Amino acid sequence: MASVFSACSGCITSAESVLITQQSHQELLKVLLNNKSSATEQKVVVVSVSPQSRASLAARFDLSSGEAGRRLTSFFKGLGVHHVFETSFSRTFSLLESQREFVERFQRKEQDSKSLPMLTSACPGWICYAEKTHGEFVLPYISTTRSPQQMMGSLVKGYFAEQQGLSPQQIYHVAVMPCFDKKLEASRPDFYLDEAETREVDCVITSGEVQKMLEEKNVSLNDVEPAPLDTLFSSVSEDEFLKHSGSGSGGYLHHVFTYAAKQLFGEEVKELTYKTLRNKDFQEVTLEKDGVVLLSFASTYGFRNIQNLVQKLKRGKSPYHFVEVMACPAGCLNGGGQVKPLPGQNPKELLQKVEELYMAERPLSPEDDTRVAELYQSWLHTVGEDRANELLHTRYHTVEKMTNGLTMKW
Repeated sequence: MASVFSACSGCITSAESVLITQQSHQELLKVLLNNKSSATEQKVVVVSVSPQSRASLAARFDLSSGEAGRRLTSFFKGLGVHHVFETSFSRTFSLLESQREFVERFQRKEQDSKSLPMLTSACPGWICYAEKTHGEFVLPYISTTRSPQQMMGSLVKGYFAEQQGLSPQQIYHVAVMPCFDKKLEASRPDFYLDEAETREVDCVITSGEVQKMLEEKNVSLNDVEPAPLDTLFSSVSEDEFLKHSGSGSGGYLHHVFTYAAKQLFGEEVKELTYKTLRNKDFQEVTLEKDGVVLLSFASTYGFRNIQNLVQKLKRGKSPYHFVEVMACPAGCLNGGGQVKPLPGQNPKELLQKVEELYMAERPLSPEDDTRVAELYQSWLHTVGEDRANELLHTRYHTVEKMTNGLTMKW
């Protein structure tokens, strides 16, 4: 399976490599051990699991994605974790904010030549490449909406901490992700709470590291008794996980397209027709009326396609209004942190199995998630517009790589 980590290694400094190695499943186990041995320095441990990781582990153990989720909940709680959440819930915030951001950008495209195309920001491998390689040229095009991982960081260290009567520092928040670069994303200074002196996501572990934890404990996920799901921050209905429509990388193109078609042109799009261009990792979707193209969207996966996209952008030749950008070929389901194929197992067949498991869950429209709508009312409306924007959005920085590779400026 492809690895963003290796694809990006050319633009990762040694300082960033250290940041990545500092986050591992061993760090989580240390905190859990400390909770058992120290009566004074207790941490409330929260694990947020991505649906791509859940599907990867489900494929390894021949389970449904939902069954894998219930067993992972049980496994983590058996280790001493207090809460196990699911990042489809925080992704709903990302999708809603992306939709609004796109419409706002589209409406000011005549005044602002860099408002479009809007390029997605959920992939840290792509963000790392953009900040270091193309800097000020590309950054204005990138969506400011936080990724699901960092949306969950806001929710856990903000709303959840408040509800539980805890300081953000009393919570140890771990994200389970399909990607090594998510460790780098969690380490960004933008996601560090200065007053509380803590990160919003303390540690990121990959799907493969969870598999390693199971092996080290001599446990098969098949033998773990399933546990009821934590419903506070999980997209579930009657103990079943819900997914978002569209790609296995979060469905950004799908949801922004259908929302924009309705909001900007009054068009109800029931089904999207994807046109494959030079390869299956470069697809486009258009909305046409009376022979006129109203919206032109694309999904661009893998660095070769990304480089073509950026070159077109630099030449002023990009025909798109919106692009879902992912560093890994085949997107997040094929992330470098996913569970590796067994000896003799065909990587393509494994990826297909992971995709089928991910897609098998029932879809939920972001607008129909009543609990997210309630949080917009009860949490975000009470903190004021500026603070809400800070909690749901981020910013990017031109990065200067120093010759010793140890200093970086975000």
